[in-house]
Amino acid sequence: MEAYLDNSATTRCVERVTDRMVKVMRESYGNPSSLHVRGVEAEHVIREAKAFFAKNLKVKEKELFFTSGGTESNNLALIGTALANQRAGRHLITSSIEHPSVLNAMKHLEELGFSVTYLPVDQDGVVSLEALRDAVSEETILVSVMYVNNEIGSVQPVEEIARIVKERNRKTLFHVDAIQAYGKYRIFPGREGMDLLSVSGHKFHGPKGVGLLYAAGKVKIHPILFGGGQQRGLRSGTENVPGIAGIAAAAEACYEDLEEQVGRLYRLKERFTEGILRLEQTTVNGRTGGDGAPHIVSVSFAGIRSEVLLHALEERGICVSAGSACSSNKPAVSHTLQAIGVKKELLGSTLRFSFSFETAEEEIDYCLGALEELLPVLRRYVRR
Repeated sequence: MEAYLDNSATTRCVERVTDRMVKVMRESYGNPSSLHVRGVEAEHVIREAKAFFAKNLKVKEKELFFTSGGTESNNLALIGTALANQRAGRHLITSSIEHPSVLNAMKHLEELGFSVTYLPVDQDGVVSLEALRDAVSEETILVSVMYVNNEIGSVQPVEEIARIVKERNRKTLFHVDAIQAYGKYRIFPGREGMDLLSVSGHKFHGPKGVGLLYAAGKVKIHPILFGGGQQRGLRSGTENVPGIAGIAAAAEACYEDLEEQVGRLYRLKERFTEGILRLEQTTVNGRTGGDGAPHIVSVSFAGIRSEVLLHALEERGICVSAGSACSSNKPAVSHTLQAIGVKKELLGSTLRFSFSFETAEEEIDYCLGALEELLPVLRRYVRR
């Protein structure tokens, strides 16, 4: 049997997505900037996708921009906004557990002379609202906080964060990395106080290489790609028409019966967590109940290196992750686990299990059974 439990890294494209993309590649293959019939057909595909996302997020179509994925969306939101608004201030705020596409963009901005405050989090991975309140000043032009953490599944109180930010400085912009949240939550940026929002298709059964950035009409952003001036000059480059069709088809599939599917995810998570906690010397990091994301469980296994357990599970057809798959393929100490205070001896003994709408109970049970067999055997060979 196989069990794919690494859905926070990427998900399998559903049939609706692949069918739609193949149709576009074969039939609507023109360049959307071309004026002939094939170009118009391709442009229509983009317009349809944009209309869906505008309705889904309850925003205006002109506020949506298609990108190559979550990393580009985050970089455009942070670097583009900072450069465009630096006359108003050069102070930025983010959290200590952000994705590398945010943290490294912030490091780049620090090299350009901006100052960045990194907010602490509690043991569950939730941002300190008191620290946020103290950090926002007249010089703060942007706050960026992820909706759902990609390693431990902590969920940030984004509406409360937005309220605090605007109370402290109404001109400060609020960016939300929703890459692990979109497709699991109903998100309405305008109602929730978000000025910018990042989405990535392959996290919710869409294709890799396509993402979305929402930027409220009032937001000034400096482009970071220069070329033919597509997408109102903000994001130059010929649009990935099949990818755009695919991300829209994936979103449609997710949101048709979202509540039912998310409820099933929470039941899978509960089933898995209960089974994990019955195993000796295991610790679940972050919140285990409904306060956390429905699809991510971080588990520390005392006495076993994460790479060893990962490959032992792989030999049984079980795919999991030793942390974020987005930083590199080389194991490294997780900054998220350090930030929430995981014991030093467990930092290198932690795996992430993540589920999707396609995950079956049988996969959960199969993984739990494998762990029950493997853990005592592997611990027997730990160097003393």
